[in-house]
Amino acid sequence: MSSSGNVRHLSQPCVNGDVFSSHAERKSRFMKWMSSFFKGGSKSNRGSVNGGNPSPQFIGEGSMVSRAPVRSLDNRSRSEKEKEELDRAIALSLAEGLKKPNGYGWQPRNNEDLSKSHPDDFDPPYPSYAPNEYNPMGYRVCGGCHREIGYDSYLGCMGTYYHPECFRCHACGHPITEHEFSLSGNESYHKSCFKDLTHPKCEVCFQYIPTNVDGLIEYRCHPFWSQRYCPAHEHDNTARCCSCERLESVNVRYISLGDGRSLCLECMESSIIDTGDCQPLYHSIRDFYEGMNMRLDQQIPMLLVERHALNDAIVKEKNGFHHLPETRGLCLSEELTIASVLKRPRIGGNRFVGMRTRHQKLTRRCEVTAILVLYGLPRLLTGSILAHELMHGWLRLNGYRNLNPEVEEGICQVLAYMWLESEIMPGLKNMPSTSSSGSKKGGKSRADYKLGEFFMHQIYNDASPAYGGGFRAANTAVNKYGLRRTLDHIRLTGSFPV
Repeated sequence: MSSSGNVRHLSQPCVNGDVFSSHAERKSRFMKWMSSFFKGGSKSNRGSVNGGNPSPQFIGEGSMVSRAPVRSLDNRSRSEKEKEELDRAIALSLAEGLKKPNGYGWQPRNNEDLSKSHPDDFDPPYPSYAPNEYNPMGYRVCGGCHREIGYDSYLGCMGTYYHPECFRCHACGHPITEHEFSLSGNESYHKSCFKDLTHPKCEVCFQYIPTNVDGLIEYRCHPFWSQRYCPAHEHDNTARCCSCERLESVNVRYISLGDGRSLCLECMESSIIDTGDCQPLYHSIRDFYEGMNMRLDQQIPMLLVERHALNDAIVKEKNGFHHLPETRGLCLSEELTIASVLKRPRIGGNRFVGMRTRHQKLTRRCEVTAILVLYGLPRLLTGSILAHELMHGWLRLNGYRNLNPEVEEGICQVLAYMWLESEIMPGLKNMPSTSSSGSKKGGKSRADYKLGEFFMHQIYNDASPAYGGGFRAANTAVNKYGLRRTLDHIRLTGSFPV
């Protein structure tokens, strides 16, 4: 707002928002003015003659007025009157100063104004006064380095001032020179840095996850691994690990098993490839059953097979309920000829090469002909499948017939879950552990334990009525009544105890 009359913006500092002249200076100037006033008055009185009557005063040409003598009714001394008038004049002067807007007052802007000003407006012998907290107009402190900005160029943001080089990104620490930037709370960011912090990136292609038609960021997230990825990767033939279900990222290559399945490098570390490699694990799980007084008297053959061989066997198998769309194991009761993986293939590039299989005729000698499991899966997943299929065999060999899928698959999943617990949490529920057999490299790594937790998570949260719903009902009964009493109740009623 422009000033008018004698009111101008101060170009010099102001004290606490008032004009630069202090109270002491105003009082000093006013005292001089009053002193000259009273001196002039006394001279006129002393100059009167003729009995003390004042001389006539001329107002203009042809006019003369004589002042009548005035008699004061106030009996106070002259000094008391002068003091009272002086105090009243000071009070009026201060009141006028308070009515002026903060930061405004009369001050000459150039030498010409200075020459026109009254001589009494300046008092060189008296030093200027300023309080300790000196905040002149235009005084700014940098919010970055906390130093005075002075008359240099500056930036202002949210009521705070900065040197241009001190206005920096909270993420990368470099100065913000762009005209547009991002704010989060009281922190400033480059737009690109803020996007890196807040906009999720796909963990498969490592690009920013695009927005959908509504302008919202939409992505998929694995419920266990928390892997976030673009929805498009579910339909663009991106490889998914057949064991842990994680998608292949652009900087990691999965191993192709040659039958439409892929295996991540983490699962590959403990994978079991051929039938010979699986025999120690198979016998350790039979020992696990025996430790729970569930001995399997029959020697049931166990074979690792390729995917197409297992699917052919499922088509020919009349008994049992199979988990679609992917079945990883089968308790076979029919006679047939099947190709098993005989020799462990080698890895060439990112695929298995040189696999050797052998056709084997399976003859039925009891209620169970053989147990078939997909090759190439990690040890813990292979073991949980074997524990599940061996429970099918145990039920058939011990006269549990015509069970509905929820009951049979549910109790088999409980045995698979219990075996996994014994492997990754030894000593839990005083169950026998088969961990002494170890993995193919002699021990379990942290990744193995994490995989075991994932396989247990998969069993517990399965959405299918037979495998998921059946497991949760069976697990509740076993936790409440114990495994033996639950099995006895199933034999008698064909259902779980409640």
